[in-house]
Amino acid sequence: MSAALDYPHTHPAELTVKPLQPHIGAEISGVDLTQPISDITRDAIKNTILKYKVVFFRDQHISKEQHEDFASRFGPLYTHPNTRRDDKIAAIHKISADDEKKYVNTPDPTSIESGYHTDTSWRLVPTWGAVLRAVNLPEVGGDTIWVDAGAAYDLLPEAVKQRLEGKHVTHDYREALSKFGLDYPIVAHPIVRTHRETGKKILWVNFTQKPHIIGLDAAENKELLRIILDHYKKPDLQVRFSWRPGSIAFWDNRAAVHLAVRNYGDFPRLLDRILIQDEPQYADL
Repeated sequence: MSAALDYPHTHPAELTVKPLQPHIGAEISGVDLTQPISDITRDAIKNTILKYKVVFFRDQHISKEQHEDFASRFGPLYTHPNTRRDDKIAAIHKISADDEKKYVNTPDPTSIESGYHTDTSWRLVPTWGAVLRAVNLPEVGGDTIWVDAGAAYDLLPEAVKQRLEGKHVTHDYREALSKFGLDYPIVAHPIVRTHRETGKKILWVNFTQKPHIIGLDAAENKELLRIILDHYKKPDLQVRFSWRPGSIAFWDNRAAVHLAVRNYGDFPRLLDRILIQDEPQYADL
């Protein structure tokens, strides 16, 4: 019996959900992503993502077109505004180890720097979902870690929760965008966001985008950001995924932060990512 059955939706009998950790990460099998999925299967996958924040599929050797078709079943696709796009399918953003070295933000000495992040948090309305497909993998290394940002909030001491209440943190992607001749204002999101579908409070900071908590001095800024980062690093809040050919990850950007483990030297690791828009009425923001 699937672990996702406690959601009040019909569940296809052939779909199997294997939790990898109690609250984050599950493998889904029993579905062939080279074929169109039914509405029932789509809803079961979405419900499993809402429960486990990130799901994984193994041995799904899909084409770029099938990748696009699958992701589009979950909402309008978002085209990332940089040049690392597929030549034929604009929504496919190439996550290249070589390019990542060129286009990362310069570390900010006044902030806490780390790789834990969520995608497109620099937008007023970030994308809700991401579907990442393995393309070229090292023989060893290159795992990805996801963190349950809701559990990270739950485990904060009450005194820290009170200090974070009502606070906003900046998400500054201007430097990376400027390298493509683009611009976007610095956005500030609540540090504690409420997930619009589950209602759960989420501890939500992007440590790759020069985070600063508005209204605090430098010392308190660093103190609180360090506490948040230390929670993200707790192993019991994480799931770690080892990629192999045919692997696909699908996660909820609103409920998890993630970290790419770059321990594979100069290997040209490559994955294709498609992002899914949230709240279509704000798609152009």
